Amino acid sequence: MPVTASPVPSAKLLSPRDHTLLMIDLQPQMAFSTHSIDAITLRNNAALVANAAAGFGVSTILTTVAEKSFSGPMFDEIKCAFPDHGMLDRTSMNSWEDAAVIQQINDIGKPRIVLSGLWTSVCIVGPALSAIAQGFQVYVIADACGDVSAEAHTRAMERMVQAGAQPLTSLQYLLELQRDWARTDSYGVTTGIAKRFGGAYGLGIIYARSMFAAHEG
Repeated sequence: MPVTASPVPSAKLLSPRDHTLLMIDLQPQMAFSTHSIDAITLRNNAALVANAAAGFGVSTILTTVAEKSFSGPMFDEIKCAFPDHGMLDRTSMNSWEDAAVIQQINDIGKPRIVLSGLWTSVCIVGPALSAIAQGFQVYVIADACGDVSAEAHTRAMERMVQAGAQPLTSLQYLLELQRDWARTDSYGVTTGIAKRFGGAYGLGIIYARSMFAAHEG
């Protein structure tokens, strides 16, 4: 049977209004033992995700574990992106078992959950598997997560993917929210975030704009 193409995006692609971003335990004590990704890259990628979500108005929940007694505050890069956001502190390793977190998820009412945080094998696997079991679609931003070893992170990602989670990266998340350079209302937000946190891609935007006045679209 022939297949006919049409200029319609896949329903599996994320948009700013169809999901809740859950940023979990991006705190100093958790980062000290993270070895699957270096701390500088982790903080940069977390900042990219947080600024993308803030810039596009994505529903976002920020949650910590034992902030005052053990793990310390959420990364400044994330708090700066959400200066008026409350922080939900938990005792549970699995944020899906925390009543305050679940109350916010239900109040927001989005069918998709996007996850970022530390550690992948504990504080990301827990809510990912729990949300999938309850009928949510789950996406995991792999390079805005980390674990005590590369092995631990990889196995955790594999476990979630096998259960139905969809992996993506921080820059991919930003560009998927934009998706079309003709969307001029968010063009400046996207390129501005990319220039600050997008690594070589961001440098390319700066170079093209400075040298040739070039831009996408």
